[in-house]
Amino acid sequence: MKVSSFKISRGSALPLGATVKRNGINFAVFSKHATSVTLVIFASGINDPIAEFPLDPRINRTGHIWHIFVQGMDPGLRYGYRMDRKLPADPSNSETSNSTPLIHRFDPSIVLVDPYARALSGGSVWGEIYLRKGDQGPYVKRNIRRSLIINNEFDWGPDQPLNIPLADSIIYELHVRGFTIHKSSGVQNPGTFAGLIEKIPYLKELGITAVELLPINEFQETNTDRVNPLTGERLLNFWGYNPISFFAPKASYASNGRNGNQVKEFKAMVKAFHEAGIEVILDVVFNHTAEGDERGTTFCFRGLDNAVYYMIDPKTGAYYNYSGCGNTLNCNHPVVRNMILDCLHYWVTEMHVDGFRFDLASILGRGEDGSVLPNPPVLENITADPVLANTKLIAEAWDAAGLYQVGSFPGGASLSAFNRWAEWNGKFRDDIRRFIRGDPGMVSALATRLVGSPDLYQGTGRAPYHSINFVTSHDGFTLADLVSYNQKHNEMNGENNLDGSNENFSWNCGWEGPLPPSWKGEKKWEEIHTLRLRQMKNLATLLLLSRGVPMILGGDEMGRTQQGNNNAYCQDNEISWVNWEFTKLHADLLRFFKLLIRFRKKHEVLRVKSFDENKPDKWGAISWHGTRLGQPDWSWESRSLAMHINGGLHDEDIFMIMNAHWEGHEFELPPFNKGRNTRWGWFRFIDTSLEPPFDIAEEGIEGYLVNQHSYPIGPRTVVVLVGKRL
Repeated sequence: MKVSSFKISRGSALPLGATVKRNGINFAVFSKHATSVTLVIFASGINDPIAEFPLDPRINRTGHIWHIFVQGMDPGLRYGYRMDRKLPADPSNSETSNSTPLIHRFDPSIVLVDPYARALSGGSVWGEIYLRKGDQGPYVKRNIRRSLIINNEFDWGPDQPLNIPLADSIIYELHVRGFTIHKSSGVQNPGTFAGLIEKIPYLKELGITAVELLPINEFQETNTDRVNPLTGERLLNFWGYNPISFFAPKASYASNGRNGNQVKEFKAMVKAFHEAGIEVILDVVFNHTAEGDERGTTFCFRGLDNAVYYMIDPKTGAYYNYSGCGNTLNCNHPVVRNMILDCLHYWVTEMHVDGFRFDLASILGRGEDGSVLPNPPVLENITADPVLANTKLIAEAWDAAGLYQVGSFPGGASLSAFNRWAEWNGKFRDDIRRFIRGDPGMVSALATRLVGSPDLYQGTGRAPYHSINFVTSHDGFTLADLVSYNQKHNEMNGENNLDGSNENFSWNCGWEGPLPPSWKGEKKWEEIHTLRLRQMKNLATLLLLSRGVPMILGGDEMGRTQQGNNNAYCQDNEISWVNWEFTKLHADLLRFFKLLIRFRKKHEVLRVKSFDENKPDKWGAISWHGTRLGQPDWSWESRSLAMHINGGLHDEDIFMIMNAHWEGHEFELPPFNKGRNTRWGWFRFIDTSLEPPFDIAEEGIEGYLVNQHSYPIGPRTVVVLVGKRL
């Protein structure tokens, strides 16, 4: 393409970004404080610009939007911006005084990424470092990224977001690369969006209704110079909580991530998930960016308008760090919140995603000075936005500076706004772990979590399904490690085992880590192995049969281990990858999960839509019991509880006995009162103390209890009985 074929004109201020129009491309970018802006054009595979267009502020600026239309330009080219700020020297002007803090960080030598770019070039190979001229050393933080002009056409057919009711959802959290990159995955395109498509039959058979993907937008995995002190292996930012661009899907997550193909492959993945009846929820990180503090690399926001995009101390120019990652996005500035809304609109309307999980969402509730706002504008905008009216909104309702809002996340000024936001329920995680571990004083907390955490959500306009229940997530131990380690083992992260949570409420069942192979065949090996498997089943049962929305960590259903690492953010290796051989090694655990999920789907009484259904004598009503009917033991030393759910006339009764005590007990069973013309009896669905396949029953072949008056439950066991017509 000849540069002489380009013709420029004033262009339009909206929409922001690069917009393909007839005969050319319109470019529009925000910067309030820049005094000069240059559009820089690149051709594929060429590092040096093929054209640069300085923008005339008298012609190419409307308010704080700089814009230009370039005729003769087609999709496929790369672009970026140079920005600078030059003011006449004036000692009386604080903006030009030598003592002025570094509020602005313009650098015209850097070509900046467009924050509205739909795709970036330069990152199609995972973990590849792109050196700039003059850079030294093996671990260079800089990476040449260019904004990419793409053709957004895609044949969606009749596809649209699925709008599965939140109360009926079962969420499965996974990492796009980690899920299929292991050689055992057997997919043709490991570690990619296409690889996930190949695993859809597995996920459909498992029974989940939604996948929640760890960040899939462009991030910088090579931003660390840390190495594994045990192996010398270079570590990467594997999880992806390190965003460069909020609109652009990650090129290296595509089987062909060049020239915008990553966008098409992401769309194909979403379409395939929808055809299988599975929703796609994105983990979005609007709390900070990959640019870090003043020592970090400038990709975009810092060079566009540092004073607008980040929370900055006006006296020193230092970045406020509520994210723990060096900077904090200025989410409630009008420009930034508009960008966030535009981004969410894009992912819903153009990419067809079904929902979002907001990382460190409490930061979205902070003002420009870091103060906690009662009615944060950006959250009100998201809550009331008509485009997002049916989109699932899930908050991680805390931040890295100690703000904790589980149960009180501010969804908007009105009470009805709370109906829009669900929350990761960290209290569910901790209380369930502590009960199963055998801690004293946890029976009352257990009961509260089982019924949807009314202490957090009742009376706020919310329902049980606003609690996203989880026992494990990407951040922390896996399910298998939760029952195999008392302490974290993060030595391979290169931080002297100082990173990651110190309190995991875990228990190793009598031995730290993997059991010695030399023990195999001995009684102690069998006892610990059996107990660990039982504890995993106990945790899974409480998770999937509690009211609220269960979230499963990908791989837990097959016993995936991270070798005791509870902060595997930098481990792009066997620690984080799903080993699909575990589906065979732990086939009984996988079967247990599948049948549990089917049971939850079958029984609407587990998926109530209101706390009113907990009231006595109603369908869905719950009564509590101890070893004797009607006498639950709420004392400090109690470690067991029974819960009876009234199924009414259109569902089966469920009686769940939970014993975290190291001794067995015998529980009385309630009689039936279902009407005179039918006979009912108790059938065993689950007894985690039994060997497979008797630990859980296939639907329709549950075991009838000969003794209908009481049930002996073993130590550290969960039992689930169902009332069925005889």
